[in-house]
Amino acid sequence: MLLRAIAGLSLLLAAVLFACFGGPLWVLPLLFVGVYAVLFLAALAFLCVVCALVDLKKPQEEDSKFYRAVMYVYIEALISLVRVRLHTQGLEKTPKDGRFLLVCNHLFVADPGILLHCFRKSQLAFITKQENYRLPIINKFMHKILCQPLDRENNRQALKVILKCVQLIQEDKVSIGVFPEGYTSKDGLLHPFRSGAFKIAQKTKVPIVVCTIQNTREIFHNLAHFRHTDVELHLVDVIQPEAYQGMTTVELGNLVYEKMIADLGERFRYIEA
Repeated sequence: MLLRAIAGLSLLLAAVLFACFGGPLWVLPLLFVGVYAVLFLAALAFLCVVCALVDLKKPQEEDSKFYRAVMYVYIEALISLVRVRLHTQGLEKTPKDGRFLLVCNHLFVADPGILLHCFRKSQLAFITKQENYRLPIINKFMHKILCQPLDRENNRQALKVILKCVQLIQEDKVSIGVFPEGYTSKDGLLHPFRSGAFKIAQKTKVPIVVCTIQNTREIFHNLAHFRHTDVELHLVDVIQPEAYQGMTTVELGNLVYEKMIADLGERFRYIEA
C-alpha cells in the first residue's frame, strides 16, 4: 500500500509539474523518478521520527494502535521491496473471538514480520530473544506492541516472561506468538521444542494456533540474484483447550511438533546423531 501510494502520488505530481513547466517528453519519467525518491526518503524520515519518540526504558502496558498500524504499513512495503510472494493456507481457521497462542517453526529473521502481516487482525505480540532489542527501529515497534524480551540463559527471567504473557492474554490485550524451537533453525529442520512456552496455553486455556513457514531463508539470496521468493505460510490446525486438557507441557509440545511435521514432511524432522 505504501509503495503504491508513493508511486501514484509521484505520477500525479510529476504530471502536474510537467504541465506547469513544460519541456520535452523525456523529462516526464525523470520527474517521476525524482519525486518518487523524495517521497520515499520522506517515508523513511517519518519512520525515524516515529521511532525517535519511543523510550525503551519506559514500561509499555498497552498495545499501541498507532505504532501497530504504522508497523503494518512498513512491513507490507518491506515484503514488496524484498520481492516476497506469500502463499497462505488455512488462515480462515484463525480464531475470530478471543485470544490465542500462535506457535510456528523459525527459519529466518523475517519470520515474525511475515506472521504479523498475515495475522494483522489478531494483535500478535511475540516472545523474542533479548538480543533483538538491540536492533534499531525494530526494537521500538516491538516495545510498543508488547513483545516480550527473553533471556534464554536465565530460567527465572524466562518464567517471568511466561507469566507476563499469561497476564497479557488474560487481560485481553494481545495474542502471543512463540517459536518453540527457541532458536532460528540453521539447517532448516524442525528442532526439538522448549516446552515452557506451552505453559501460556495451559494457564490461559486459549486455543493454540499451529503454523508452519517455509522458504524465508532464501529471501536475501534470491534478492541478491534479482529473483522473487515464494514463501509458504500454513495454518495447520487450531488446538482447542479441551483437546489438550490434562496434558503436560512436554506432551503438548510433542503433539504440536507432530502436527508441524505432518505439514512440512518427514524430511524436516530433526534426528539426533
